[in-house]
Amino acid sequence: MTDPLLKANPLHGNPLAGRADLEKAARDCVQPLLPFFSESGARVRLSGAAAIFDRAAAELEGFARPLWGLAPLAAGGGGFDHWALYRRGLVAGMDPSHPDYWGDVADRNQRLVELAAIGLALALVPENIFEPLDPREKSIVTTYLLRARARDYVDNNWKFFRVLVDLGLERCGIEVDRDGTHAYLDQLEGFALEDGWYRDGPVRRADHYVPFAMHFYGLIYARLQQGDEARAERFRQRARRFALNIRHWYGPDGAALAFGRSQTYRFAAAGFWAALAFADVEALPWGEIKGYYLRHLRWWSAQPLADRDGVLSVGYAYPNLLVSESYNSAGSPYWAMKAFLPLALAEGHPFWQAEELPAPHFDAPVPLRPAGMVAQHMPGNVTLLSCGQEHEAMRGAAEKYAKFAYSTRYGFSVEANDRHFDGAALDGMIGFSFDGKHFRMRELLEEARIAGDLLYARWRVFDEIAVETWLIPATPWHIRLHRIATPRAVKTIEGGFSVRRADFNIDRCTAEAGRAEAQTATDISVIADLSPGQSRAARTHFPLPNTHLLHSKTIVPQLLGELPPGVTLLATAAMALPLDVESTDAALNVPALPDLAAIEARFAAEGVVPDVFALPMSPASGPRPN
Repeated sequence: MTDPLLKANPLHGNPLAGRADLEKAARDCVQPLLPFFSESGARVRLSGAAAIFDRAAAELEGFARPLWGLAPLAAGGGGFDHWALYRRGLVAGMDPSHPDYWGDVADRNQRLVELAAIGLALALVPENIFEPLDPREKSIVTTYLLRARARDYVDNNWKFFRVLVDLGLERCGIEVDRDGTHAYLDQLEGFALEDGWYRDGPVRRADHYVPFAMHFYGLIYARLQQGDEARAERFRQRARRFALNIRHWYGPDGAALAFGRSQTYRFAAAGFWAALAFADVEALPWGEIKGYYLRHLRWWSAQPLADRDGVLSVGYAYPNLLVSESYNSAGSPYWAMKAFLPLALAEGHPFWQAEELPAPHFDAPVPLRPAGMVAQHMPGNVTLLSCGQEHEAMRGAAEKYAKFAYSTRYGFSVEANDRHFDGAALDGMIGFSFDGKHFRMRELLEEARIAGDLLYARWRVFDEIAVETWLIPATPWHIRLHRIATPRAVKTIEGGFSVRRADFNIDRCTAEAGRAEAQTATDISVIADLSPGQSRAARTHFPLPNTHLLHSKTIVPQLLGELPPGVTLLATAAMALPLDVESTDAALNVPALPDLAAIEARFAAEGVVPDVFALPMSPASGPRPN
């Protein structure tokens, strides 16, 4: 029996195996939006919930973001019956005298974000959206876009938005200042790191904005630019190197690593593989690229991610405002339409003609040095150990950037109440509380280093507690060592991986001194205390509902203890795997406590600062609309 919640998912039931399936998927994603267009076509109002920007900008977002998929669909010859609606809406939204006017564009304004999709549409299919307009209408559109490109853009991936508007204007025969375009491109290239990584601006983080923004836009530019071939080749070369790294953020089932902000953009994470195809960059064999791309979309087709009317919800695997950002409006999830960029390619392109291949398996841990991460490939899952990254102002920033371990299969939780320590999920993290009520976890770092496949970070909690953490892969386990210096007694809770909780308490949960295990119908998750001396108490904990990205109800094994004043060494082993005989055997084979002195000696000899951390924290590193 099909889950009725899946029937609303516009991807559900689509085999997503070839180009025709993807054409249908793109149209199916947009079809539920059509009843919500205003009569003029300019505004799309999907919900009463708000974002930090004004309602007009949110309704422009609902109008523009589907174009990330509709423009490639049309460019490749695919049919869409509502281009007249888009043309009407484009003119009405940009006409100051029209009631549905989108509003004037200001510096660092959300409208600048949404105009990028319009720029792509102008660049790919001007015959659908611009050329049929009369001279007055063309003047309205041109004037609005020229005013927008003269504004100041945020110093991160936003600078590509003006580049895309410029590509669209040039395709429509409108002259623009190329010096300004190249100045922005120079600044964007200044964010490049080793192995094809980027920072998303002057910040200590490298998340999915690297593949689905920096590389995505750079590869579009590489394909569509004229007269800037040297730069285009640099974008292609970086993408080739990056593909060898970012493939480790995808599980064998197609799930992408949930890490960082903007999780509601969902299958935008296929955008990097899509852009490789669009730019004709065979960074991996075409069959492997196609495999990463299609598996990811098929994974999303099995999630209850849409509202009952088929509109993509704010959330991740299910509707969930808790995991959203302040800049997420109801139209934000349609950033996912970036995944349909390969539809601009003809059926005969090698990407479409290639036989889909499985992802290669990697037995040994894989260091991703620029990002301060180490990937562990396991059956059904890839776990990424992380030094921790930083985002000071974002809601849930610690959970999104600073956990010790992230997983393609097990996701992560966002805390719902920082005044209820005993109720905290703390999966992949350790929390501290002086009063047993208020608690904090790792947020900002004082130092981060990587030595081969080992990670180290130094950080503080409450400004009083100093922590050094070492992460050691021991596949299928990983080990965490924490040397903690506290001036007064403090309570701690440390969590393993969350797994989905069944109704009626039918899951098998066990806890004894120093070990907790949750065994569900599909998975097993274990946490074990390796600390020298007395073991911590253990429990299998049921966090508050709707705090996890993947599952509305979860179980997380935890260790609980109280540290005396002074210096204490805590050691933890954690693992989670799909349930079978091998995983139940692995759960019994707990790794031994490593030799910390030998690990410190290795960092002294080999340790280096990950590229993303080789930068002072910017005082302006808070969240920006996107």
